[in-house]
Amino acid sequence: MNLIIDEGNTRIKLAVFKDVQLVDLMISNVKDFKEAIDNILGKHDIKSLMISSVTDEVNHIVDDLPVVHKVFLSHETSLPFANLYETPKTLGVDRMALVTGAWSQFPNQNSLVIDAGTCVTYDFINKEGQYLGGAISPGLKMRFKSMSFFTKKLPDLEIPLGTVEIIGKSTKQSMESGVLNGMVFEMVGAIEHYQQKFKDVNIILTGGDANSLCKQLKNSIFVNPNFLLEGLNAVLTYQNKNEAKLK
Repeated sequence: MNLIIDEGNTRIKLAVFKDVQLVDLMISNVKDFKEAIDNILGKHDIKSLMISSVTDEVNHIVDDLPVVHKVFLSHETSLPFANLYETPKTLGVDRMALVTGAWSQFPNQNSLVIDAGTCVTYDFINKEGQYLGGAISPGLKMRFKSMSFFTKKLPDLEIPLGTVEIIGKSTKQSMESGVLNGMVFEMVGAIEHYQQKFKDVNIILTGGDANSLCKQLKNSIFVNPNFLLEGLNAVLTYQNKNEAKLK
């Protein structure tokens, strides 16, 4: 079995995969990570693990784990596609994994992955297996926070649940419309641009805010909150196959 460790800015996800099937998922923090990892290793026969980290706070714990095959995802990790990004060393490991997931699940097809998290990332891989790049913009929470931070009178709002009317009839409603509907308009515009330029394009939506946005997107899309974990598992599986060929 494969163990995937996704260490973000605020929480750590631990996912166990049997081939491509997610069989266990645990969410932890840095303080409780050692207990969580011991729990996982006690329940499952882990042969390989991959860690994707933006902080490197638990790498020293992973180093000491009794797992023979460990992969620390970085820009030096081999991937199953051609990376045409002009600054590959600055490409986030999460974006690398998302593109790998797209190529693994939709091989030889054009795919656009939209990750609606702290920031919204757009990543495109064409049917020739070439990663062309994409875009990065502020996420929903960041947009609300920025209006409150950079003005004196606008309140600090939470992300609203459900749909929001386009015409706000109060300051609160106007801010909600500007952020949520503005994000939807941005995504629809991006999707339409890629579809016009590349014709048949798979659209994958993932990330913490995916459920808040998917109902307002009329385009045909695949919504998968665990797509990043599946992408990381695809990277690890690719590494395992490459190493097996060398033996």
